[in-house]
Amino acid sequence: MLTLTLNKSLRRMFALLVLCMGLGLVTSPVYAADEQSSQQQAKSKTSDADLWRAVKAGEPGYSTDKGLDADVLINVAGNEGKVLRNTYLKPALGLAVVGVFAAFLVFYLVNGPSKLSKGFSGKMVLRWSKSDLWLHWIMAISCLTMMLTGIVIMLGRHFLAPYVGDGIWAGIIAFSKFAHDWSSPIFMVSWLLCVIKWMPLQTFKMYDLKWFLVVGGYINFGPFKGKHPDSGFANAGEKMWFWTLAIFGLSISITGIMLVFPTLDLPRELSMLALLVHGLSATILIAFTIVHIWMATVLSEGGMECMVSGYCDENWASQHHNVWYDEIKADGSLKYKE
Repeated sequence: MLTLTLNKSLRRMFALLVLCMGLGLVTSPVYAADEQSSQQQAKSKTSDADLWRAVKAGEPGYSTDKGLDADVLINVAGNEGKVLRNTYLKPALGLAVVGVFAAFLVFYLVNGPSKLSKGFSGKMVLRWSKSDLWLHWIMAISCLTMMLTGIVIMLGRHFLAPYVGDGIWAGIIAFSKFAHDWSSPIFMVSWLLCVIKWMPLQTFKMYDLKWFLVVGGYINFGPFKGKHPDSGFANAGEKMWFWTLAIFGLSISITGIMLVFPTLDLPRELSMLALLVHGLSATILIAFTIVHIWMATVLSEGGMECMVSGYCDENWASQHHNVWYDEIKADGSLKYKE
């Protein structure tokens, strides 16, 4: 009887041991699978984070498209250039348009125009040839077209688009882009001819320094009133305008070609640099153009006539460009309008 009871107890213990071993064999793979899955998920999350960190940093990947920069999803230079354009370049352009114009308007209202001290003589002296006039106006019209359309392209979404319908804005921006692109070749050709033709007249002389010191004789009050500094064919202000146009006109032409022709297939970094240099050059030229227009028209009595007929009043010539006037009188090249 004791033996029988002992045998039953042993059999039960053996069965319990086998059951425990079986459960261990079954659950061990499950636990191992769970642990492996958890490790894979953690690794996947880390891998995704590293991937997007690399993408945002502009690191190249792999693409079947073999075009330039096709394997880069996010271009860092492009994003940084956009920030610079929106943060600095756009406000600078707005300041150039509004600020410079407003400053000269206030100056005109306070100071008035620069009057001819001896009045108009009625004798008209030849100053510009017909070819000079044609070159000037072709360049001026194409340049102003590019400036106005460029302002719309860069700033129009802020001061124009919110106040017109989407359809009208789409038409305006499309026309601005078309006019901007097609007026640029006319500007570049006329700009080059003007620079070549007028450069000999634009060298700075020592008397140009005095022109700046007395603000060209345009101030009608205080110690500067009645001061008419010496000036050759071009005064110091006109020479500054010429060299600004020469330098930044070249910059605008080169960067414009880089931006307009997609077949050049430039790197994104170079394209963004060209866009920023183009915008900066345009901003400087726009500011100087506003100054040039003010100085040549309302601030200078009799000045506009020069670029309309090519002739200027003799008293205007002797007051504003006395060195040139004395030279053409001395060498006999002075010609009056018949």
